[in-house]
Amino acid sequence: TPHPLPGGPPLDPRTQARCAARARVIKALAHPTRLFIVEELARGERCVCELREMVGADLSTVSKHLAVLKNAGILSDERRGAQVFYRLRVPCVLNFFGCVEAVLRESAAQAAEVTR
Repeated sequence: TPHPLPGGPPLDPRTQARCAARARVIKALAHPTRLFIVEELARGERCVCELREMVGADLSTVSKHLAVLKNAGILSDERRGAQVFYRLRVPCVLNFFGCVEAVLRESAAQAAEVTR
């Protein structure tokens, strides 16, 4: 398996598996609608019908986004009668948002410095 840096040693299988697992979670979050859904679920569980209304998309589209997040281990669901409710499985995923915001602030500050 090639190393991500040219001339470096190959990645061992455990490191490669860990990085691939992390990438799956990050890829699941890498969509504006899915980020919005995670932010909303940080406030508490919601039924699919509420999320569909908030997102403003058809049920099929919202369901696909929810499935991506659930398959990545970010959400869990519970059927109650005819409705399905979603919640964050691991609320610490919100810490990632804080880190992303810090990167955005730093990038904005750097850009402002360059334009001076």
